[in-house]
Amino acid sequence: MEKKNLDWGNLGFAYHVTDYRYVSMFQNGAWDDGALITDDKIVMSEDAGVLHYSQSVFEGLKAYETEDGHIVCFRPDLNASRMADSAARLEMPAFPEDRFVDAVVETVRANAAWVPPYGSGATLYVRPMMFGISPVIGVKPADDYMFRIFVTPVGPYFKGGAKPIYVRVSDFDRAAPRGTGHIKAGLNYAMSLHAIVDAHKKGFAENIYLDPGTRTRIEETGGANIIFVDADGNLVIPASTSILPSITRRSIHYVAENYLGLKVTEREVTLQEVKEGNFVECGLCGTAAVISPVGMINDHGEDIAFPSGMEKMGPTMQKLYDTLTGIQMGRIEAPEGWIVRIM
Repeated sequence: MEKKNLDWGNLGFAYHVTDYRYVSMFQNGAWDDGALITDDKIVMSEDAGVLHYSQSVFEGLKAYETEDGHIVCFRPDLNASRMADSAARLEMPAFPEDRFVDAVVETVRANAAWVPPYGSGATLYVRPMMFGISPVIGVKPADDYMFRIFVTPVGPYFKGGAKPIYVRVSDFDRAAPRGTGHIKAGLNYAMSLHAIVDAHKKGFAENIYLDPGTRTRIEETGGANIIFVDADGNLVIPASTSILPSITRRSIHYVAENYLGLKVTEREVTLQEVKEGNFVECGLCGTAAVISPVGMINDHGEDIAFPSGMEKMGPTMQKLYDTLTGIQMGRIEAPEGWIVRIM
């Protein structure tokens, strides 16, 4: 299989139209058999439910070429489960989880020529999504839905290594109490767009959102979970019912305990603890970058600097990053079931 003629080492984090995508329709109360298609365009009614009432959920995962030349993807069963949970919250029919994994494998295999070669620093980003497509004029769930997967090759999130970023505490709320913060719905990301544009204008890379009830506890950013390392080298993960259950974060938790022997605690973390200097490292974790180190947090004009500094990723975050990416790329043996071999 011959690879596409791309400059793999200089890819950005952007969309490319690839050869195939997977589509399945939910109509008359059931999902059809689904198929690979070549058309990247979607035709729908101007009254489609997704356009008016935001019935849309999505996932993000990656496929890789490993050191020994195989194409694999990382824990797609967890993406399938999370999408089912997201769909249930928005009154959408869950796409069967076993079929989700099969569809990911089928779509990646069909686009194998687009999987970046090992060592290029690039990967194949996989985007499953589902949305209400039938006309809905009253406020109610749609009747018909489209499940779709497309893929696109992307470059490394950080060119030249992961430099620590400067973030701020936001005055906006990411999610309402007992709202939709714990699911991967498009509407959550729409809520964060104004805040992130404003943050970028003011020189910050991201927003840290506090709990909307008391505005004292750390939750997450617009697109990633947050993790900390305390002075004793332990991993501390903020807990909240409105935090998205990141697959990367859950994987980091396991790696920290079982590969690196770290003590891991998931608990409420207050902004005051951060101000008091209880943590020596901070990072944002997610599919795109794995771990983005945070060097400094600005809280309404007051800078909170971490001892790990603004020059490079702290030592514990670096070990977590190296171990997890080593597992993903096949350099380190993976826990059973984490890696799905495609070719």
